[in-house]
Amino acid sequence: MKAVQQDIDERTNLTSTNKFELLLFRLGTDSALGKSELFGINVFKIREIVAMPSITPIAGTTAHSLGVVNLRGQVIPVLDLPSIVGCKPQTGLNIMLVTEYARTTQAFAVESVEDIVRLDWKQVLSAETSGAAGKLVTSIARLDGNTDESRLAQVLDVEAILQMVSPSDGHEVTEEKVGAKLVLKPGTIILAADDSFVARSLIEQELKVLKAPYEMVKSGKEAWDRLNAIAKSAEAEGKSVLDRVAMVLTDLEMPEMDGFTLTRNIKQDARFHGLPVVIHSSLSGSANEDHVRSVGADGYVAKFVAEDLAETIRRVLPKP
Repeated sequence: MKAVQQDIDERTNLTSTNKFELLLFRLGTDSALGKSELFGINVFKIREIVAMPSITPIAGTTAHSLGVVNLRGQVIPVLDLPSIVGCKPQTGLNIMLVTEYARTTQAFAVESVEDIVRLDWKQVLSAETSGAAGKLVTSIARLDGNTDESRLAQVLDVEAILQMVSPSDGHEVTEEKVGAKLVLKPGTIILAADDSFVARSLIEQELKVLKAPYEMVKSGKEAWDRLNAIAKSAEAEGKSVLDRVAMVLTDLEMPEMDGFTLTRNIKQDARFHGLPVVIHSSLSGSANEDHVRSVGADGYVAKFVAEDLAETIRRVLPKP
């Protein structure tokens, strides 16, 4: 029991070191090259891994839905992940990954589970900036470090997958949902960071409806670099960062630098004293919310509820 608790503690404490654990799995051969590639999902999203149970098909569901399972008293939808990404299992759908995403539970059928690897976010590159952009992949993980021989794994964009499978999920952003426009200090922006194309699109929709000036970047490192550039420019004009940035809105899972590290960097730097940080993440659950508090974030919002995000932004914004 002590060893199990130590393992849990170590996994939980990864958030303080810009590290995370990636569950690696295979989906079968891809349609383009006929090869079986490695895919990954953050372990914090995985609730359970089970051998494929009996699935009850549901009439009239989407093309990628296998049906539902009754697991420990909960009815959970099961999605055919190989079908979604264009792969064909060679040995069948043998494993079910039960995931928790933005306070919802769903399962993904996969061919096989390979391993759990512990990585530094610096080993993960944005799919867009590395030229490997795909609609369902946020980043590429270099499993063996920054070497030419390193194995690569595609980190799947769960937000994009669920949006593709269920496009009409109530995520539309309207003024009725989010309220009147935000009032920011003149000359300031909201700096937002997220590596998911779908998440960035939804955030941009909301900020536009709120008529809030913003800049959008794709990782914690980009946000940190941008903040430092803004601080340098403001100092040269005899001003502070708070004259340029009203708040930072950040995801948690991002290549190169995660949202925990970004938030901690901001809160520990005197130049950014008083700059509000809101974490907007699909990593829900009490453990992650405790970490959010531990790094000093001013707010936490689970993706994607437009009303909750608008309410939290209003609460933390400095009065102009």
